Amino acid sequence: MKSVWTRRPPQEDAARRDQGDSLDWDIDEGPQDVAGWSTGAQANLSVAIRWAAWGLLILGPLLGTAAYLSAPAQAGPSQKRPAATAPAATGAQGAAGFAQLFAAAFIEAGEDDQAKLAAYYPDATGLRLEGDSGRRRVEQLTVVRLRQTAPGVWAVTVAARITDTKASARPPHQEDKDDTKTASAVRYFQVPVATAPTASGANGYTALAMPAEVAAPEQIRAPALIYGPMRPALPTDPRTQAVTEFLSAYLTGSGELDRYLAPGTKLSAIAPAPYTGVAVDTLAIEGEKGTEPVTTVPGDGTTLRLLVAARATGHDEVRVPLTYALTLKARAGRWEIASLDGAPTPAAGAPATPAVPGGGAPPAPAPATTQPADRTATQGSQP
Repeated sequence: MKSVWTRRPPQEDAARRDQGDSLDWDIDEGPQDVAGWSTGAQANLSVAIRWAAWGLLILGPLLGTAAYLSAPAQAGPSQKRPAATAPAATGAQGAAGFAQLFAAAFIEAGEDDQAKLAAYYPDATGLRLEGDSGRRRVEQLTVVRLRQTAPGVWAVTVAARITDTKASARPPHQEDKDDTKTASAVRYFQVPVATAPTASGANGYTALAMPAEVAAPEQIRAPALIYGPMRPALPTDPRTQAVTEFLSAYLTGSGELDRYLAPGTKLSAIAPAPYTGVAVDTLAIEGEKGTEPVTTVPGDGTTLRLLVAARATGHDEVRVPLTYALTLKARAGRWEIASLDGAPTPAAGAPATPAVPGGGAPPAPAPATTQPADRTATQGSQP
């Protein structure tokens, strides 16, 4: 690359000659070469690199997002999926209601009532029915067992309280104005119901056969509870005082209920009040075995569960026995009601067992069958 030569001004030359210096020339070499590159080219390269870096910085996240969105679902680490759960049984509630209606129609049916039964069981049109229609009346009806025997098929056990009206067998010469008598009993009927979706999308139902009368569910022996033995409710016992005041406000409407409740407990008194008075007779206290009188209240926050046996006096002056499972909580030197429990609390590891007439050990369990297990049961088990 050529260097640029410049001549010094004449005044400087004369001065130098006067000082005896030889003639000298200043050389302006212009841009310097660095490793084969000029400084101007190097500056241009730096600018280009800087712009390229900014471009990558801006485009990087955009390109990464596009790559993530375009990647196939199976790419990348596998994600855990929730385990498949068994489909919920459909049609159970409808099958139970359908069975109740069919059982009621069946119990009250008599001669020429085939059409009424055919609404539930189409083949009933060919049945032979005897007796007067309505000779038996259904007073109460409820489902006590609901069992799925096959997909879309339910065996529904219905309990019915039936009043049977019969003609009195009196001698013809006897003039008795009362020529009928009634008898009431609870009987059980098993109704097979099939269910399936209809064209409208809702479930449809039909009976697969006429009801079968079956035995009552087996009674069981109640499990052991966490409470001690029932003992007299002493008026000096702070627990007796707490539950008596609470039940009086709850059942008779006397007093403000909230004043007897622990903070955070929400209960409403029964309205209209069904009773005019309450007397607490006995208590069973959680874990209590002795009968020593109690007159003190433990520290704040202490909780205690108990059973309360009381008698409530109705507006007709008749006293009715009632039992309540309650949880108490101590605060400021007195007991307050923390909850009205739904049921007495069983002791840990104390399952219910079948009741055995006359005492003795429960019978050995029956061999397992391939029949599907019960889906729901409201009372006992049906053999």
